[in-house]
Amino acid sequence: MLKDLLDAKKCFKLVCGAGNEDANVVEKLVALYAKAGCRFFDLSASEEVIDAAKRGFEFAKVNDAYLCVSVGIKNDPHVNKAVVDYEKCISCYSCDSVCPQGAIKYAKVKKFKCIGCGRCAKICPKGAISYVSEEKDLSEVLPPLISKGIDCIEFHAMGLNNEEIEQKWNYINEIFDGILSLCTSRGKLSDEKLVERVKKLTGTRAPYTTIVQADGFPMSGGQDDYKTTLQAVATAEIIQNENLPVYLLLSGGTNSKTAELAKMCGINANGVSVGSFARKIVKKYVEREDFLRNKFAFEDAVKIAEKLINSCNITN
Repeated sequence: MLKDLLDAKKCFKLVCGAGNEDANVVEKLVALYAKAGCRFFDLSASEEVIDAAKRGFEFAKVNDAYLCVSVGIKNDPHVNKAVVDYEKCISCYSCDSVCPQGAIKYAKVKKFKCIGCGRCAKICPKGAISYVSEEKDLSEVLPPLISKGIDCIEFHAMGLNNEEIEQKWNYINEIFDGILSLCTSRGKLSDEKLVERVKKLTGTRAPYTTIVQADGFPMSGGQDDYKTTLQAVATAEIIQNENLPVYLLLSGGTNSKTAELAKMCGINANGVSVGSFARKIVKKYVEREDFLRNKFAFEDAVKIAEKLINSCNITN
């Protein structure tokens, strides 16, 4: 059971990306990381993506892994998609090179690949890139996914619209009796408001049926150093200090240094969620069309993934 994985405090969760609807890439990532030992996967709330993940499990010959789907509120960065204003665009194609998902080519955005990370907007010299929120109607999206057999629903509760956050969180509680994950950060909240939100949303649930994913700096884990992961550890400490009956995962800027820094800071978490960095280190392999057919490429990528998973073991 997923609870057993969390109780062991050795949980590594691969984040494929809440906005990543590229089923082909998801299948490869899941097959790779499942083979390397990962047993918890965070996915876009899409039936096609869920089916792709299950094919990944079949390829890796794994039957003891768990699926989590992510949803969010309007304007949450995890459900944003890039949009290019071609009246401002000067075709410098800087956005092409900086996109970690390969979602932009010749300044044209492939929305099914875009995860809303913000890198393209930051590098655009003319401010030609903005974002549109593509949050999903939970009443349409979640029931079919639940019927497919998911193990967890993650709710991204970032932003200041408390009414929307509470309404959607309550709905998820009503329709799903499994483990819920609450992903939130200090981005627009003070430390006090962050704690207030977490306590309010988790307070009505039974002990240890909720994961709090302390998101230090969402989708920022491209580098492998202590500074990049510092905010993830700091945010986790805020939650840990409240001694709540919840599971605690670190995320947002996580990398191979996260567990080490967490142990140095006395963080007693149940695991680490890694997205941007986990995808980056195997990108050149996953991009190969023959990846799942090329034994040597696959095995090389597995070794890289295994090293990352082992580095994220907080109990070592």
